[in-house]
Amino acid sequence: MAVKRQDAWTPDDDMILAEVTLRHIREGGTQLSAFEEVAEKLGRTPAACGFRWNSTVRKKYEAAIQIAKSQRQKRLQERNRSQSHRVKSGEDATGDSLYTIDNIIRFLRQYKNEVAELKRQQKLLEKEIEEKEALLSKLEAENNEMKVHLEHVQSDYRLVNDDYRTLVQIMERARKMALLTEEDEALSKAKFRMEENGNLERLDK
Repeated sequence: MAVKRQDAWTPDDDMILAEVTLRHIREGGTQLSAFEEVAEKLGRTPAACGFRWNSTVRKKYEAAIQIAKSQRQKRLQERNRSQSHRVKSGEDATGDSLYTIDNIIRFLRQYKNEVAELKRQQKLLEKEIEEKEALLSKLEAENNEMKVHLEHVQSDYRLVNDDYRTLVQIMERARKMALLTEEDEALSKAKFRMEENGNLERLDK
């Protein structure tokens, strides 16, 4: 199965979507069939094309849509006149009533197909929404996990930093004690020398 595009829509994509949809409206086709055609051209899903049309592109082509509908109506009227002319020419005395019934049947079938396509499009959109919601939930869970991990890292950093400061304080106290010990030893030696010198002086006397 081909991977469908999920990147942002470009102006060219919107133009293709508008041209194809307007052509289908003008020729009496359904918008859903237009979305399927655009989906094939752009490598997207029909549901994505329908959503893009209804949410963004349609608003920019309201005037063109009315023109396309008007052209479709004119084509239908011309077809009706042609059929009516053939009936009046004696091709079929009951043709007019049959043609009217055929139009009704055709309209009902088309309406039924459009409803079915709309339901299918709705299901596709609901499926896409469910997938997006599942992805969002997954990202939120990953984000929460990263927050917890970050808190642990920060806590570990604070502990290591506190231990480092404690170690520096211990080393500083040890250095000071070593200096004091060296000074005491120096004083003791000096005192000892002074005492020796005093004893020697007493012996000379």
